[in-house]
Amino acid sequence: MSVPPRAVQLNEANAFLKEHPEVLYVDLLIADMNGVVRGKRIERTSLHKVYEKGINLPASLFALDINGSTVESTGLGLDIGDADRICYPIPGTLSNEPWQKRPTAQLLMTMHELEGEPFFADPREVLRQVVSKFTEMGLTICAAFELEFYLIDQENVNGRPQPPRSPISGKRPQSTQVYLIDDLDEYADCLQDILEGAKEQGIPADAIVKESAPAQFEVNLHHVADPLKACDYAVLLKRLIKNIAYDHEMDTTFMAKPYPGQAGNGLHVHISVLDKDGNNIFTSEDPEQNAALRHAVGGVLETLPASMAFLCPNVNSYRRFGAQFYVPNAPSWGLDNRTVALRVPTGSPDAVRIEHRVAGADANPYLMMAAVLAGVHHGLTNQIEPGEPIEGNSYEQLEQSLPNNLRDALRELDDSEILNKYIDPKYIDIFVACKESELEEFEHSISDLEYNWYLHTV
Repeated sequence: MSVPPRAVQLNEANAFLKEHPEVLYVDLLIADMNGVVRGKRIERTSLHKVYEKGINLPASLFALDINGSTVESTGLGLDIGDADRICYPIPGTLSNEPWQKRPTAQLLMTMHELEGEPFFADPREVLRQVVSKFTEMGLTICAAFELEFYLIDQENVNGRPQPPRSPISGKRPQSTQVYLIDDLDEYADCLQDILEGAKEQGIPADAIVKESAPAQFEVNLHHVADPLKACDYAVLLKRLIKNIAYDHEMDTTFMAKPYPGQAGNGLHVHISVLDKDGNNIFTSEDPEQNAALRHAVGGVLETLPASMAFLCPNVNSYRRFGAQFYVPNAPSWGLDNRTVALRVPTGSPDAVRIEHRVAGADANPYLMMAAVLAGVHHGLTNQIEPGEPIEGNSYEQLEQSLPNNLRDALRELDDSEILNKYIDPKYIDIFVACKESELEEFEHSISDLEYNWYLHTV
Protein backbone atom coordinates (compact mmCIF):
# COMPACT_ATOMS: atom_id res chain seq x y z
CA MET A 1 0.00 0.00 0.00
CA SER A 2 1.56 3.26 -1.06
CA VAL A 3 1.50 6.20 1.31
CA PRO A 4 -0.74 9.01 -0.02
CA PRO A 5 1.15 11.91 -1.60
CA ARG A 6 2.65 14.23 1.00
CA ALA A 7 0.86 17.26 -0.47
CA VAL A 8 -2.53 15.56 -0.09
CA GLN A 9 -1.78 14.68 3.52
CA LEU A 10 -0.57 18.18 4.34
CA ASN A 11 -3.67 19.70 2.79
CA GLU A 12 -5.79 17.61 5.18
CA ALA A 13 -3.77 18.80 8.17
CA ASN A 14 -3.81 22.46 7.05
CA ALA A 15 -7.56 22.45 6.47
CA PHE A 16 -8.29 20.85 9.85
CA LEU A 17 -6.05 23.17 11.86
CA LYS A 18 -7.47 26.20 10.08
CA GLU A 19 -11.02 25.08 10.79
CA HIS A 20 -10.20 24.23 14.43
CA PRO A 21 -7.85 26.90 15.82
CA GLU A 22 -8.94 25.89 19.34
CA VAL A 23 -7.32 22.42 19.12
CA LEU A 24 -4.29 22.16 21.41
CA TYR A 25 -3.31 18.51 21.09
CA VAL A 26 -3.67 15.56 18.73
CA ASP A 27 -3.85 11.92 19.83
CA LEU A 28 -2.11 9.60 17.37
CA LEU A 29 -3.87 6.25 17.58
CA ILE A 30 -3.14 2.72 16.43
CA ALA A 31 -5.11 -0.44 17.30
CA ASP A 32 -3.10 -3.43 18.57
CA MET A 33 -3.83 -7.15 18.17
CA ASN A 34 -6.61 -6.98 20.76
CA GLY A 35 -8.16 -3.88 19.23
CA VAL A 36 -6.84 -1.81 22.15
CA VAL A 37 -6.02 1.71 20.98
CA ARG A 38 -2.48 2.85 21.79
CA GLY A 39 -0.29 5.72 20.60
CA LYS A 40 1.08 9.17 21.43
CA ARG A 41 -0.23 12.65 22.17
CA ILE A 42 1.41 15.59 20.39
CA GLU A 43 0.94 19.35 20.34
CA ARG A 44 -0.85 20.81 17.32
CA THR A 45 2.35 22.39 16.08
CA SER A 46 3.80 18.91 15.51
CA LEU A 47 0.94 17.68 13.31
CA HIS A 48 2.57 18.75 10.04
CA LYS A 49 5.69 16.79 10.94
CA VAL A 50 3.58 13.68 11.54
CA TYR A 51 2.00 14.01 8.10
CA GLU A 52 5.39 14.62 6.49
CA LYS A 53 7.54 12.04 8.27
CA GLY A 54 5.27 9.84 10.39
CA ILE A 55 6.05 8.80 13.96
CA ASN A 56 8.12 5.94 15.34
CA LEU A 57 6.58 3.21 17.48
CA PRO A 58 8.09 -0.18 18.37
CA ALA A 59 7.06 -3.20 16.30
CA SER A 60 6.39 -4.94 19.62
CA LEU A 61 3.17 -2.92 19.83
CA PHE A 62 1.67 -5.78 17.81
CA ALA A 63 3.03 -8.44 20.17
CA LEU A 64 1.26 -7.21 23.29
CA ASP A 65 -1.03 -9.39 25.35
CA ILE A 66 -4.32 -8.14 26.81
CA ASN A 67 -2.40 -6.63 29.76
CA GLY A 68 -0.02 -4.68 27.51
CA SER A 69 3.02 -6.90 28.12
CA THR A 70 5.25 -7.94 25.23
CA VAL A 71 5.03 -11.66 24.43
CA GLU A 72 8.65 -12.43 23.60
CA SER A 73 7.90 -15.72 21.83
CA THR A 74 6.48 -13.65 18.94
CA GLY A 75 10.00 -12.54 17.98
CA LEU A 76 8.92 -8.86 17.85
CA GLY A 77 10.42 -7.83 21.18
CA LEU A 78 13.97 -8.29 22.45
CA ASP A 79 14.86 -10.58 19.51
CA ILE A 80 14.86 -7.52 17.23
CA GLY A 81 16.09 -5.11 19.91
CA ASP A 82 12.55 -3.78 20.42
CA ALA A 83 13.16 -1.85 17.22
CA ASP A 84 10.92 0.90 15.88
CA ARG A 85 8.84 0.97 12.76
CA ILE A 86 7.24 4.08 11.27
CA CYS A 87 3.54 4.95 11.47
CA TYR A 88 1.75 7.12 8.92
CA PRO A 89 -1.68 8.80 9.14
CA ILE A 90 -4.74 7.13 7.66
CA PRO A 91 -6.38 9.80 5.46
CA GLY A 92 -9.81 10.93 6.51
CA THR A 93 -9.50 9.97 10.19
CA LEU A 94 -8.48 13.36 11.64
CA SER A 95 -11.32 14.58 13.87
CA ASN A 96 -12.13 16.20 17.21
CA GLU A 97 -12.50 14.31 20.49
CA PRO A 98 -15.76 15.79 21.81
CA TRP A 99 -15.27 14.51 25.37
CA GLN A 100 -12.02 16.36 26.08
CA LYS A 101 -11.93 19.38 28.42
CA ARG A 102 -8.83 20.68 26.62
CA PRO A 103 -9.61 20.76 22.88
CA THR A 104 -7.97 17.67 21.42
CA ALA A 105 -8.12 15.93 18.05
CA GLN A 106 -7.37 12.34 17.07
CA LEU A 107 -5.77 10.66 14.07
CA LEU A 108 -5.60 6.97 13.21
CA MET A 109 -2.21 5.60 12.13
CA THR A 110 -0.97 2.46 10.43
CA MET A 111 2.51 0.93 10.74
CA HIS A 112 5.09 0.57 7.93
CA GLU A 113 8.59 -0.74 7.54
CA LEU A 114 11.26 1.97 7.60
CA GLU A 115 11.55 1.60 3.81
CA GLY A 116 7.84 2.37 3.42
CA GLU A 117 6.24 -1.03 2.90
CA PRO A 118 3.25 -1.86 5.16
CA PHE A 119 4.21 -3.77 8.31
CA PHE A 120 2.87 -7.30 8.09
CA ALA A 121 1.84 -7.55 11.76
CA ASP A 122 -0.47 -4.52 11.76
CA PRO A 123 -4.02 -6.02 11.86
CA ARG A 124 -5.13 -3.36 9.40
CA GLU A 125 -2.52 -4.63 6.95
CA VAL A 126 -3.66 -8.22 7.58
CA LEU A 127 -7.12 -7.14 6.41
CA ARG A 128 -5.80 -5.09 3.48
CA GLN A 129 -4.04 -8.15 2.10
CA VAL A 130 -7.33 -10.07 2.02
CA VAL A 131 -9.23 -7.13 0.52
CA SER A 132 -6.66 -6.86 -2.27
CA LYS A 133 -7.77 -10.27 -3.56
CA PHE A 134 -11.25 -8.87 -4.20
CA THR A 135 -9.77 -5.79 -5.87
CA GLU A 136 -7.92 -8.07 -8.28
CA MET A 137 -11.30 -9.56 -9.23
CA GLY A 138 -12.87 -6.13 -9.77
CA LEU A 139 -15.04 -6.57 -6.67
CA THR A 140 -15.69 -4.20 -3.75
CA ILE A 141 -16.79 -5.22 -0.26
CA CYS A 142 -19.64 -3.27 1.33
CA ALA A 143 -19.76 -3.73 5.12
CA ALA A 144 -21.51 -2.52 8.25
CA PHE A 145 -21.01 -3.47 11.90
CA GLU A 146 -23.48 -3.82 14.76
CA LEU A 147 -21.73 -3.38 18.11
CA GLU A 148 -23.17 -4.39 21.48
CA PHE A 149 -22.00 -3.05 24.83
CA TYR A 150 -23.02 -2.68 28.46
CA LEU A 151 -23.11 0.52 30.46
CA ILE A 152 -21.76 -0.37 33.90
CA ASP A 153 -21.28 1.41 37.20
CA GLN A 154 -17.89 2.99 37.90
CA GLU A 155 -18.05 1.25 41.30
CA ASN A 156 -17.67 -2.52 41.00
CA VAL A 157 -18.73 -5.01 43.67
CA ASN A 158 -15.78 -7.22 44.67
CA GLY A 159 -14.24 -6.58 41.26
CA ARG A 160 -17.40 -7.53 39.39
CA PRO A 161 -19.56 -5.20 37.28
CA GLN A 162 -23.03 -3.97 38.12
CA PRO A 163 -25.51 -1.92 36.10
CA PRO A 164 -25.28 1.85 36.64
CA ARG A 165 -27.97 3.78 38.45
CA SER A 166 -30.38 5.49 36.11
CA PRO A 167 -29.76 9.27 35.93
CA ILE A 168 -33.57 9.66 35.95
CA SER A 169 -34.90 7.18 38.54
CA GLY A 170 -31.72 6.53 40.52
CA LYS A 171 -32.45 2.80 40.30
CA ARG A 172 -30.34 0.08 38.77
CA PRO A 173 -32.06 -1.43 35.71
CA GLN A 174 -33.40 -4.97 35.88
CA SER A 175 -35.13 -5.16 32.49
CA THR A 176 -34.27 -7.94 30.05
CA GLN A 177 -36.78 -6.73 27.46
CA VAL A 178 -35.20 -6.16 24.07
CA TYR A 179 -36.02 -2.91 22.17
CA LEU A 180 -37.61 -1.37 25.29
CA ILE A 181 -37.87 2.37 24.60
CA ASP A 182 -38.20 3.24 28.30
CA ASP A 183 -34.67 1.95 28.92
CA LEU A 184 -33.38 4.23 26.17
CA ASP A 185 -35.06 7.12 28.00
CA GLU A 186 -33.31 6.22 31.27
CA TYR A 187 -29.89 6.86 29.68
CA ALA A 188 -31.01 9.25 26.95
CA ASP A 189 -28.39 11.95 27.61
CA CYS A 190 -25.46 9.56 27.40
CA LEU A 191 -26.80 7.67 24.38
CA GLN A 192 -27.64 10.87 22.51
CA ASP A 193 -24.17 12.24 23.22
CA ILE A 194 -22.74 9.04 21.71
CA LEU A 195 -24.70 9.55 18.50
CA GLU A 196 -23.83 13.26 18.34
CA GLY A 197 -20.18 12.53 19.07
CA ALA A 198 -20.13 9.93 16.31
CA LYS A 199 -21.57 12.48 13.89
CA GLU A 200 -18.91 15.02 14.88
CA GLN A 201 -16.20 12.43 14.25
CA GLY A 202 -17.65 11.30 10.92
CA ILE A 203 -18.57 7.86 12.27
CA PRO A 204 -21.79 6.74 10.52
CA ALA A 205 -23.69 5.53 13.60
CA ASP A 206 -27.37 5.79 12.71
CA ALA A 207 -29.23 4.05 15.57
CA ILE A 208 -29.02 2.78 19.14
CA VAL A 209 -31.33 0.01 20.35
CA LYS A 210 -31.89 -1.53 23.76
CA GLU A 211 -30.67 -5.11 23.92
CA SER A 212 -31.89 -8.01 26.05
CA ALA A 213 -30.06 -7.37 29.33
CA PRO A 214 -29.94 -4.55 31.92
CA ALA A 215 -28.19 -1.46 30.49
CA GLN A 216 -27.12 -3.35 27.36
CA PHE A 217 -27.33 -1.49 24.05
CA GLU A 218 -26.40 -1.90 20.40
CA VAL A 219 -25.09 0.74 18.02
CA ASN A 220 -25.68 0.21 14.31
CA LEU A 221 -23.16 1.59 11.82
CA HIS A 222 -24.25 2.48 8.30
CA HIS A 223 -22.77 0.38 5.48
CA VAL A 224 -19.72 1.68 3.60
CA ALA A 225 -18.10 0.36 0.44
CA ASP A 226 -14.70 0.04 2.10
CA PRO A 227 -14.11 -2.74 4.68
CA LEU A 228 -10.97 -1.05 6.03
CA LYS A 229 -12.93 2.12 6.74
CA ALA A 230 -15.78 0.08 8.27
CA CYS A 231 -13.26 -1.37 10.74
CA ASP A 232 -11.73 2.06 11.41
CA TYR A 233 -15.20 3.28 12.34
CA ALA A 234 -15.76 0.32 14.68
CA VAL A 235 -12.46 0.90 16.50
CA LEU A 236 -13.11 4.63 16.87
CA LEU A 237 -16.73 4.04 17.96
CA LYS A 238 -15.63 1.83 20.87
CA ARG A 239 -13.26 4.57 22.04
CA LEU A 240 -15.97 7.20 21.68
CA ILE A 241 -18.52 5.16 23.65
CA LYS A 242 -16.07 4.56 26.51
CA ASN A 243 -15.16 8.22 26.83
CA ILE A 244 -18.68 9.64 26.47
CA ALA A 245 -19.97 7.21 29.10
CA TYR A 246 -17.16 8.23 31.44
CA ASP A 247 -18.22 11.85 31.02
CA HIS A 248 -21.65 10.74 32.26
CA GLU A 249 -20.05 9.08 35.32
CA MET A 250 -20.48 5.57 33.92
CA ASP A 251 -18.14 2.95 32.53
CA THR A 252 -18.71 0.60 29.60
CA THR A 253 -17.63 -2.91 28.77
CA PHE A 254 -17.32 -4.75 25.48
CA MET A 255 -16.36 -7.92 27.32
CA ALA A 256 -18.02 -10.86 25.57
CA LYS A 257 -19.75 -12.16 28.72
CA PRO A 258 -19.64 -9.74 31.68
CA TYR A 259 -22.62 -11.24 33.57
CA PRO A 260 -23.45 -14.93 34.07
CA GLY A 261 -27.03 -15.63 33.09
CA GLN A 262 -27.31 -12.56 30.85
CA ALA A 263 -26.73 -12.04 27.14
CA GLY A 264 -23.18 -11.44 25.98
CA ASN A 265 -21.89 -8.67 23.75
CA GLY A 266 -21.73 -9.51 20.06
CA LEU A 267 -20.14 -7.89 17.02
CA HIS A 268 -22.23 -8.68 13.95
CA VAL A 269 -21.14 -7.66 10.46
CA HIS A 270 -23.24 -7.31 7.32
CA ILE A 271 -21.41 -8.08 4.07
CA SER A 272 -22.35 -7.60 0.43
CA VAL A 273 -20.14 -7.67 -2.65
CA LEU A 274 -20.31 -5.06 -5.43
CA ASP A 275 -19.17 -5.57 -9.03
CA LYS A 276 -17.20 -2.99 -11.01
CA ASP A 277 -20.44 -1.13 -11.82
CA GLY A 278 -21.46 -0.94 -8.15
CA ASN A 279 -24.14 -3.62 -8.37
CA ASN A 280 -24.66 -6.04 -5.49
CA ILE A 281 -23.80 -9.51 -6.85
CA PHE A 282 -26.06 -11.06 -4.17
CA THR A 283 -29.16 -9.26 -5.52
CA SER A 284 -31.95 -11.79 -6.04
CA GLU A 285 -35.69 -12.29 -5.71
CA ASP A 286 -34.84 -15.79 -4.46
CA PRO A 287 -31.52 -15.74 -2.56
CA GLU A 288 -31.29 -19.54 -2.55
CA GLN A 289 -30.94 -19.44 -6.32
CA ASN A 290 -28.14 -16.84 -6.34
CA ALA A 291 -24.93 -18.78 -7.03
CA ALA A 292 -22.59 -16.01 -5.80
CA LEU A 293 -24.44 -15.77 -2.49
CA ARG A 294 -24.48 -19.54 -2.00
CA HIS A 295 -20.78 -19.84 -2.77
CA ALA A 296 -19.86 -16.96 -0.44
CA VAL A 297 -21.91 -18.52 2.34
CA GLY A 298 -20.36 -21.92 1.63
CA GLY A 299 -16.83 -20.54 1.90
CA VAL A 300 -17.52 -18.73 5.17
CA LEU A 301 -19.11 -21.82 6.69
CA GLU A 302 -16.17 -24.00 5.63
CA THR A 303 -13.65 -21.63 7.23
CA LEU A 304 -15.74 -20.85 10.31
CA PRO A 305 -14.07 -23.35 12.70
CA ALA A 306 -10.60 -22.06 11.76
CA SER A 307 -11.80 -18.45 12.08
CA MET A 308 -13.05 -18.81 15.65
CA ALA A 309 -9.83 -17.61 17.28
CA PHE A 310 -10.17 -14.28 15.43
CA LEU A 311 -13.93 -14.06 16.07
CA CYS A 312 -13.68 -15.07 19.73
CA PRO A 313 -10.09 -14.27 20.77
CA ASN A 314 -10.29 -14.47 24.57
CA VAL A 315 -10.98 -17.05 27.26
CA ASN A 316 -14.16 -15.21 28.22
CA SER A 317 -15.37 -15.13 24.60
CA TYR A 318 -16.64 -18.71 24.75
CA ARG A 319 -18.88 -18.09 27.76
CA ARG A 320 -21.16 -16.06 25.49
CA PHE A 321 -22.47 -19.07 23.55
CA GLY A 322 -25.89 -20.55 24.22
CA ALA A 323 -29.19 -21.04 22.41
CA GLN A 324 -31.11 -18.78 24.77
CA PHE A 325 -28.84 -15.90 23.82
CA TYR A 326 -29.05 -16.33 20.02
CA VAL A 327 -25.34 -17.15 19.67
CA PRO A 328 -24.82 -19.89 17.06
CA ASN A 329 -22.47 -22.75 17.93
CA ALA A 330 -22.45 -24.64 14.62
CA PRO A 331 -21.75 -23.67 10.99
CA SER A 332 -25.23 -22.90 9.64
CA TRP A 333 -27.11 -20.49 7.43
CA GLY A 334 -30.70 -19.50 6.78
CA LEU A 335 -33.00 -16.90 5.29
CA ASP A 336 -34.02 -14.26 7.83
CA ASN A 337 -33.22 -16.71 10.66
CA ARG A 338 -31.52 -15.37 13.81
CA THR A 339 -30.67 -18.81 15.19
CA VAL A 340 -28.00 -19.49 12.53
CA ALA A 341 -24.39 -18.38 12.13
CA LEU A 342 -24.99 -16.66 8.77
CA ARG A 343 -28.34 -14.94 8.37
CA VAL A 344 -29.43 -13.74 4.93
CA PRO A 345 -31.90 -10.84 5.36
CA THR A 346 -34.66 -10.99 2.73
CA GLY A 347 -36.20 -7.53 2.94
CA SER A 348 -35.62 -6.47 -0.68
CA PRO A 349 -33.77 -8.05 -3.64
CA ASP A 350 -31.08 -5.37 -3.90
CA ALA A 351 -30.37 -5.45 -0.15
CA VAL A 352 -29.59 -9.18 0.05
CA ARG A 353 -26.45 -9.65 2.15
CA ILE A 354 -24.76 -11.94 4.65
CA GLU A 355 -25.08 -11.14 8.35
CA HIS A 356 -22.28 -12.87 10.25
CA ARG A 357 -23.52 -13.42 13.83
CA VAL A 358 -20.74 -15.35 15.60
CA ALA A 359 -18.11 -12.83 16.78
CA GLY A 360 -18.02 -11.21 20.20
CA ALA A 361 -17.61 -7.48 20.82
CA ASP A 362 -14.13 -8.29 22.20
CA ALA A 363 -12.91 -9.22 18.69
CA ASN A 364 -10.47 -7.01 16.80
CA PRO A 365 -12.65 -5.74 13.89
CA TYR A 366 -9.76 -5.90 11.37
CA LEU A 367 -8.93 -9.53 12.16
CA MET A 368 -12.59 -10.52 12.32
CA MET A 369 -13.22 -8.93 8.92
CA ALA A 370 -10.11 -10.55 7.46
CA ALA A 371 -11.31 -14.00 8.53
CA VAL A 372 -14.83 -13.47 7.20
CA LEU A 373 -13.67 -12.09 3.85
CA ALA A 374 -11.14 -14.90 3.47
CA GLY A 375 -14.10 -17.27 3.68
CA VAL A 376 -16.13 -15.23 1.18
CA HIS A 377 -13.26 -15.18 -1.33
CA HIS A 378 -12.55 -18.88 -0.84
CA GLY A 379 -16.20 -19.67 -1.48
CA LEU A 380 -16.51 -17.50 -4.57
CA THR A 381 -13.33 -18.75 -6.23
CA ASN A 382 -13.89 -22.43 -5.43
CA GLN A 383 -17.70 -22.44 -5.82
CA ILE A 384 -18.29 -23.93 -2.38
CA GLU A 385 -21.89 -25.04 -1.87
CA PRO A 386 -23.30 -24.41 1.62
CA GLY A 387 -25.93 -27.12 1.82
CA GLU A 388 -29.60 -26.44 2.51
CA PRO A 389 -30.54 -23.38 4.60
CA ILE A 390 -31.87 -24.06 8.06
CA GLU A 391 -35.55 -23.37 8.68
CA GLY A 392 -36.76 -22.93 12.23
CA ASN A 393 -34.67 -23.31 15.39
CA SER A 394 -31.14 -24.38 14.40
CA TYR A 395 -30.25 -25.24 18.00
CA GLU A 396 -32.76 -28.09 17.94
CA GLN A 397 -31.45 -29.39 14.60
CA LEU A 398 -27.64 -29.10 14.88
CA GLU A 399 -25.17 -30.32 17.47
CA GLN A 400 -22.58 -27.85 18.77
CA SER A 401 -19.53 -28.32 16.55
CA LEU A 402 -17.59 -25.04 16.54
CA PRO A 403 -14.62 -24.80 18.94
CA ASN A 404 -16.00 -23.96 22.38
CA ASN A 405 -12.73 -22.90 24.01
CA LEU A 406 -9.73 -20.79 23.06
CA ARG A 407 -7.18 -23.61 22.99
CA ASP A 408 -9.14 -25.63 20.43
CA ALA A 409 -9.79 -22.49 18.38
CA LEU A 410 -6.07 -21.69 18.25
CA ARG A 411 -5.30 -25.24 17.08
CA GLU A 412 -7.91 -24.93 14.31
CA LEU A 413 -6.40 -21.62 13.16
CA ASP A 414 -2.83 -22.88 13.28
CA ASP A 415 -3.71 -25.98 11.24
CA SER A 416 -5.90 -24.26 8.63
CA GLU A 417 -4.45 -24.58 5.13
CA ILE A 418 -7.11 -22.21 3.77
CA LEU A 419 -6.59 -19.31 6.20
CA ASN A 420 -2.82 -19.66 5.89
CA LYS A 421 -3.26 -18.83 2.18
CA TYR A 422 -5.05 -15.57 3.00
CA ILE A 423 -3.32 -14.47 6.20
CA ASP A 424 0.47 -14.39 6.44
CA PRO A 425 1.52 -17.53 8.36
CA LYS A 426 4.06 -15.35 10.19
CA TYR A 427 1.16 -13.29 11.51
CA ILE A 428 -0.82 -16.36 12.53
CA ASP A 429 2.25 -17.53 14.47
CA ILE A 430 2.40 -14.18 16.30
CA PHE A 431 -1.32 -14.20 17.08
CA VAL A 432 -1.23 -17.79 18.36
CA ALA A 433 1.86 -17.09 20.48
CA CYS A 434 0.19 -14.11 22.16
CA LYS A 435 -3.03 -15.94 22.85
CA GLU A 436 -1.32 -19.08 24.09
CA SER A 437 0.65 -16.91 26.50
CA GLU A 438 -2.58 -15.42 27.85
CA LEU A 439 -4.15 -18.87 28.05
CA GLU A 440 -1.20 -20.26 29.99
CA GLU A 441 -1.43 -17.44 32.52
CA PHE A 442 -5.18 -17.96 32.85
CA GLU A 443 -4.83 -21.69 33.40
CA HIS A 444 -2.25 -21.14 36.14
CA SER A 445 -4.56 -18.81 38.07
CA ILE A 446 -6.88 -20.07 40.82
CA SER A 447 -10.47 -18.83 40.72
CA ASP A 448 -12.71 -17.90 43.64
CA LEU A 449 -14.94 -20.82 42.73
CA GLU A 450 -12.07 -23.27 43.20
CA TYR A 451 -11.46 -21.93 46.70
CA ASN A 452 -15.20 -22.11 47.46
CA TRP A 453 -15.43 -25.69 46.24
CA TYR A 454 -12.17 -27.25 47.37
CA LEU A 455 -10.45 -25.26 50.11
CA HIS A 456 -12.30 -26.92 53.00
CA THR A 457 -13.97 -29.89 51.31
CA VAL A 458 -11.16 -32.08 50.00
